[in-house]
Amino acid sequence: MHTAFERHPITGQLAPAVRTGWETWASDHAKAFQRASSAVEGRNGYLSQMQHNHRGLPKGRYKVWTMVHTFDCRASDGTTPASRFFRRDFPDLFETVLSHIKELPRPRRRNQTIALSG
Repeated sequence: MHTAFERHPITGQLAPAVRTGWETWASDHAKAFQRASSAVEGRNGYLSQMQHNHRGLPKGRYKVWTMVHTFDCRASDGTTPASRFFRRDFPDLFETVLSHIKELPRPRRRNQTIALSG
């Protein structure tokens, strides 16, 4: 990036004081962007996952995020990317997933005498 900036024809035409001002402005905005993006990443963002386990995210998580984005993220007009691309409506993603989940098993019964003595 710095090399491209140095070689650009307009850069050579700038007065030294103007060039220094532009470089300071660009540096300040880059720092502000870094601060803003770190807040956007949040606790569950990609970078935080990389820093915690140093091996990236499980491959299945990318598939889930793609499905959620494609079939559940809605634009201001209420359409999803999938409905706009295929030009048809799809069932609600959340309801579809819930319909495939069977009844959860009951929790195991603990031996009360051991639980109370511990």
